[in-house]
Amino acid sequence: MHELSIALGIVKIAEDETAKAKAEKVTKIELEIGVLAGIEIDSLNFVWSSAVENTVLENAEKEILIIDGIGKCIDCDTEFAMENIYDCCPNCGSNFKGILKGKELKVKTLEVI
Repeated sequence: MHELSIALGIVKIAEDETAKAKAEKVTKIELEIGVLAGIEIDSLNFVWSSAVENTVLENAEKEILIIDGIGKCIDCDTEFAMENIYDCCPNCGSNFKGILKGKELKVKTLEVI
């Protein structure tokens, strides 16, 4: 379950940014997570309360924005929706593609006080 280490990394980012802003705590955090990032949202939510206990994120509202996957076929230049990293081009069936969107994992915003 690597979601715990991801949650702890998010806590570290929040603590660093809160210190830079000379604030005391975070009231809201927005995360962007792509469907192709390999993160189980349910697992992240499960470990979240343990990871943020006694940190600046302990009482923060958490919002997760899901980013849909989009790939582009290298063989025929078709852009297509992707649900899994191994999806092939629906136009020509090629497995050769570039991933344009969907692998994101970032802290989009922090509201601090």
